[in-house]
Amino acid sequence: MTETSEKTTWLTQEAYHRLKTELDHLAGPGRVDIAKKIEAAREEGDLKENGGYHAAKEEQGKQEARIRQLQALLQDATVGEAPPADGVAEPGMVVTVRVADDNDTMRFLLGSREDSGVHDLEVYSPQSPLGGAVVGKRVGEQASYALPNGRAVTVKIVEAVPYGA
Repeated sequence: MTETSEKTTWLTQEAYHRLKTELDHLAGPGRVDIAKKIEAAREEGDLKENGGYHAAKEEQGKQEARIRQLQALLQDATVGEAPPADGVAEPGMVVTVRVADDNDTMRFLLGSREDSGVHDLEVYSPQSPLGGAVVGKRVGEQASYALPNGRAVTVKIVEAVPYGA
């Protein structure tokens, strides 16, 4: 497995571009828009009973939190640099697993939840139960994880290939 910090997030180029565009909008025109809303609401009078003002301030707080989240995510992101094709499940790999109990297979991208919806693949982060169980496992190895109901599931790594390969 490649050595990366625990905070490093693997993103496809498409996801990075989409998140960077969102950040640029929120930190630029988005901030200007919310400042205008706050100023317009402030001009309406008494701030204690001004629902528009309080709503705009709450929206501003949520927007600033999203800006900080995006900045941290993009700062620590590894973009589009798929790991080597060495059969080890790690971020940036498309992993296929076979569920031990019923022989069903699942194919997913091991990456950031910010990548979900961009591909025709499910995305599991390394922090998810399944993602965390398979990280570092090689093709042929087994991994177990707990479902939300507490039931343990065992899967066998069938394939681990770099995304886009």
